[in-house]
Amino acid sequence: MENYKQYIAVDLGAESGRVMLGGVGEGLLELQEVYRFSNDPIEEAGALKWNFKVIFAGVKEGIGRSVRQAQGQVTGIGVNSWGVDFGLLDKNGQLLENPYHYRDRRTEGMLEKAFKIMSQEEIFENSGIQFMPLNSLYQLLALKMERPEVLERAEKLLFMADLVSYFLTGKIYAEYTLAGTSQMIDMRKGEWSKVILDRFGLPRHIMPEVVQAGMLAGTLKDTLCQELGVEPIKVFTVGSHDTAGAVVAVPVVEQDWAFISSGTWSVVGVEIDKPIINDDVLKYGFTNEGGVGGAIRFSTNLVGLWPLQQCRKHWEDEGEDLSYRELVELARESEPFAAFLDPGDESLFRPGNMPIKINEYLTKTGQDQLTDNGRMVRVILEGLALQYVKTVRAIETIRKKSIEVIHIVGGGSRNELLSQFTSDATGKKVITGPVEATAMGNVIVQSMADGQIESVSQGREMVRRSCNLKTYMPSDNESWDGHYRKWIKS
Repeated sequence: MENYKQYIAVDLGAESGRVMLGGVGEGLLELQEVYRFSNDPIEEAGALKWNFKVIFAGVKEGIGRSVRQAQGQVTGIGVNSWGVDFGLLDKNGQLLENPYHYRDRRTEGMLEKAFKIMSQEEIFENSGIQFMPLNSLYQLLALKMERPEVLERAEKLLFMADLVSYFLTGKIYAEYTLAGTSQMIDMRKGEWSKVILDRFGLPRHIMPEVVQAGMLAGTLKDTLCQELGVEPIKVFTVGSHDTAGAVVAVPVVEQDWAFISSGTWSVVGVEIDKPIINDDVLKYGFTNEGGVGGAIRFSTNLVGLWPLQQCRKHWEDEGEDLSYRELVELARESEPFAAFLDPGDESLFRPGNMPIKINEYLTKTGQDQLTDNGRMVRVILEGLALQYVKTVRAIETIRKKSIEVIHIVGGGSRNELLSQFTSDATGKKVITGPVEATAMGNVIVQSMADGQIESVSQGREMVRRSCNLKTYMPSDNESWDGHYRKWIKS
């Protein structure tokens, strides 16, 4: 194939890491999974952390396998991950300790403590980012208050994908789309907020230079090349935050569209040119996160399939080994609206026996408990669709502009029942796919950095031509509208 090039996309998720081999040529994009490894959190001294040694070993194994599969013809490597979490390097460039997991309890109560240092309005004015206890700012505040000696030893802070890239290349930087999730970037300027850092007494010197996606970060270190038996390979900055990568691969043709990046989290939003930072945005809980090419993802981070994932894990532990497809079929056959659930309730945030947590929520809100697996799954999916309605309507209110179509990308796009619920609940046309949007966006940005393709829009056209997309139309919007009004009051 003429002008055909291959790229390695390292896609780190909160449940697993994957290394994908992408091929670009003749207006098409192909992608195949080469290696997958578990990414389970670990307990260390009573804290929930990531096992970075296991993560990096998985990345190396995947790169080695990908190069062999590509017969050595690999143009570049790009790494993306979830946001907010970070590792700290000491003066010798070594990791001080395993990075904390964003679900660790150390950030409980940190928002209230932060607002005593700097008001919510001031923080938002200087960042434009949604308030979540897991944001890097509050993780650092907890570290400063509880373990200041660790922060004093830190020479550099690197977010997860950038941390992996550092150990691949030796280069230190903070990729813009990933750094923006921290709530320490002034999104109007695209640089670290000196106001926030100084008010919280956080050391400026640990913050790396902010760089944009689509740049040459470095080359695979000689020691790694020898270890893996490969030639030097370029490492590019990509939309290192997984949602930024996913949005690059949204196969849009419409003018007025919204996206849902659906997985453990649901990120719902629109792509805009400049951040929107005002009282309404703060009130509705939206965020302005960086996108590829200077775009802004005006969105909100919602709990996604996490409750369903935790339910399935519990049922599996209890001997009921049901696939997601089987669970969705049970939900499809179950009674509609047996209960109303807010999937984002704080009581459902942490790992544990999710069916019990959901039933405790239902009892607390005056509803009957659920004993049937199918009903519980359906209540979760209905709750997700209803929170999508609330979010989409808020976006339309803030922007004073209607949304015509919703694109669902990521692993959750395979859930046909949730996709139909989303169309019915919002009254919008819904298009699903690609499933591997983050890895595809990773490959597209690498191809742009290498000069093979010219723009994000060209990459999106390639996605449209290369993927099987599915369209859903609303069929029961009036009924859902009535249930939405009840859900809002529940």
